[in-house]
Amino acid sequence: MSRATRVKFCLIAVLAAALACSACSRGEEGATGAPPAVPVLVAKVVQKNVPNQLIEIGNVEPFSTVNVKARVEGQLVAIHFKEGDYVSKGQVLFNLDPRPLEAALHQAQASLGRDQAQDLQAEADERRYAFLLKEGVGSQQQYDQAHATAGALRATVAADRAAVETARLNLQYAEIHSPIDGRTGSLQVHAGDLIKADADTPMVVINQVQPIYVEFSIPEARLADVRRNMATHQLEVDATIPGSQDTGEHGVLSFVDNAVDKTTGTIMLKGLFQNENRRLWPGQFVSASLTLNWIENALLVPSQAVETGQQGPFVFVVGSDMKVTTRPIVTGAPFQKDILVRDGLNAGEAVVTDGQLRLTPGATVRIKTSL
Repeated sequence: MSRATRVKFCLIAVLAAALACSACSRGEEGATGAPPAVPVLVAKVVQKNVPNQLIEIGNVEPFSTVNVKARVEGQLVAIHFKEGDYVSKGQVLFNLDPRPLEAALHQAQASLGRDQAQDLQAEADERRYAFLLKEGVGSQQQYDQAHATAGALRATVAADRAAVETARLNLQYAEIHSPIDGRTGSLQVHAGDLIKADADTPMVVINQVQPIYVEFSIPEARLADVRRNMATHQLEVDATIPGSQDTGEHGVLSFVDNAVDKTTGTIMLKGLFQNENRRLWPGQFVSASLTLNWIENALLVPSQAVETGQQGPFVFVVGSDMKVTTRPIVTGAPFQKDILVRDGLNAGEAVVTDGQLRLTPGATVRIKTSL
């Protein structure tokens, strides 16, 4: 045998041995190996009572708004608050120059005194002419004239008294008080300005923010649900500020509009909030949640556990053998970070909340403790 032939046989033998070892290794792995378990996060199906709610975007409105205007004309001499301050009902806000009003009051009082003196003289003349007429020494014409003069002066005195009261009221109006508890807006006047009575522009606007309203609209299709539940109990409203970490404010439904808006197909409602911490602010947008009633023993799963397939929503359920199965479910309304499950699951079952992309029915999983 030549040397070249011997080398060829040696190479063939080495190659055959390598192939045999490789086949043996693959056979052993196929016999004893298994696909690795898929790491996933799971959560339990929770059963508890949850509110049946309508959630809409709402707008905060002041309980009342007052445009403060002067009732008399005068020069503004003092401002007793800073714009943006909280003021109390009856608190003095502005003072107008009282001197012209005091002079008008004194003039009215003087006119009253003059006419009262004339009225006393006219009453005495009336009595005198009545006596003379009775004794037959006076004429009827003289008595009638005296009687008319006395009556006219009595009316003049009554008018003078009314003028005095008007002047006294005008003097009181020189001191302008807050009609409500609330927060003041931007000042539109300054000390030294000549203020007109009932001017077009208010001196300041006061918004009452305790209590306060949240206005929101619901579809007309839900109006029947609202009215049905209103007939049995007072409905509660919660207002949450978007992006805020606060728990929100709690109030009650206080108003349902008397007509549906034909252009939008919605009806406007208002919730009343005490707003003790003044978190709600006029003009602010909030999430308004109207609780119609409570759903007892509702089943909840995290929203990230629900997948959507051709047949509808489903979840991956982890069995006691750590294998997953797909389970079609019937979902309801969202509740916070969860979804209400109406059918397809039982309380306490474990569903996959992360790692679904690597799962197939029957796959083995291992539970991670965190992402």
